[in-house]
Amino acid sequence: MNTTPRSGAAARIADLTESMTGGPLPVRLRTWDGGEAGPPGGPVVVVRSRRALRRLLWEPGELGVAQAYVTGELDVEGDLGDVLRALWAAARERDPVLPRPSLAERARAVGAAVRLGAVGPRPGAPVSQARLRGGLHSRARDRAAVSHHYDLSNDFYRLLLDETMAYSCGYWPGEDPPCTPADAQRAKLELICRKLALVPGARLLDIGCGWGSLTLYAAERYKPQVTAVTLAREQAAYVREQVRERGLEHRVEVVCQDYRDIAGGAYDAVATVEMGEHVGDAEYPAFAESLHRLVRPRGRVLVQQMSRGRRAPGGGAFIEAYIAPDMHMRPLGETVALLERAGLEVRSVESMREHYVRTVAAWHRTLEERWSEVVRLVGEETARVWRLYLVGGALAFEENRMGVAQILSTRPTPGGSDDGPITPGGWYTDLDGR
Repeated sequence: MNTTPRSGAAARIADLTESMTGGPLPVRLRTWDGGEAGPPGGPVVVVRSRRALRRLLWEPGELGVAQAYVTGELDVEGDLGDVLRALWAAARERDPVLPRPSLAERARAVGAAVRLGAVGPRPGAPVSQARLRGGLHSRARDRAAVSHHYDLSNDFYRLLLDETMAYSCGYWPGEDPPCTPADAQRAKLELICRKLALVPGARLLDIGCGWGSLTLYAAERYKPQVTAVTLAREQAAYVREQVRERGLEHRVEVVCQDYRDIAGGAYDAVATVEMGEHVGDAEYPAFAESLHRLVRPRGRVLVQQMSRGRRAPGGGAFIEAYIAPDMHMRPLGETVALLERAGLEVRSVESMREHYVRTVAAWHRTLEERWSEVVRLVGEETARVWRLYLVGGALAFEENRMGVAQILSTRPTPGGSDDGPITPGGWYTDLDGR
């Protein structure tokens, strides 16, 4: 790898990093004193202050880097995606589990930190980092976790999203005619409604309804009776406003509550779009059992949900600290197994991973185009959180470190037969929804 001469603090950081990781710097580095190191050309990682290094000493890894970036102590000149892509490529080339540093290496690291002026008390966490209390996935903690992300403000999400206000993976059917982000979201909503075989008068339960994109689309196009459930107060207020404006009060009920408190059952169809990631790992079997309980025999359940590989479950340190606290993603096959274990029959699974690359890229373009408006609304630190989140998310889907799929299930009848049409009290169409 070609490099230019090293100088200043950057040279010391590069030497230390390379001795600890066993490989050269994958990106160019510039430090607060003007020093540089690493390969020439391409984007440059700028360490603006010693405080960024102190964060990494106290919080090594993804979270420390994220803290330094969102506070502006560490920045990028050029394409942030190219930097993240280079870092992930370097990680894949090396042993993913680095050996424990020897006593001599640790002493050298401390000495380098002292010479760089990076030793000191732990910096406080950025104000945008989530601070949750209480037992994991208790009702109060889940409410706070949802509020941290989804109650940021409806005005912010209006800036970021298209007119459908759908905050989930779109479905891009093709390029002829050209497909806009709003078109892709409407295509996704249509796909869900067809898979659920909605007809006028059917009872639809939308768990984790967001800003009501599916609820409103289904109620207007297919005319079922919809119960929309969300924990986020801002979302509930927005959906209720839209229901009133569109004259849908006779078809839509909006409930602000925990999914565990949903009473009743015998819904013809249940949809949960990118909400299952927030349920928790230990709690997911009970969530799947709730889906089975809430839908009537021969009714349909559609789960659209993100996944991660077996070697990287959870949500990731950055996402769990800044975006979706307590989030948990697992391999797709494990989710399918949990739904089956709850008594649902999985009828189809459709991967949409490539569609999420385009969806997130569209949100990122909008964020950059409206950057000054976003900063005025939520502040620069939160704006930088979202830039890192969207750029990193698009790359994770592009590189297949994360996936997303629609899982269509039915609740079998007691006798086990689901063949043939049924009449009022129920409905049935071909499983492809056409």
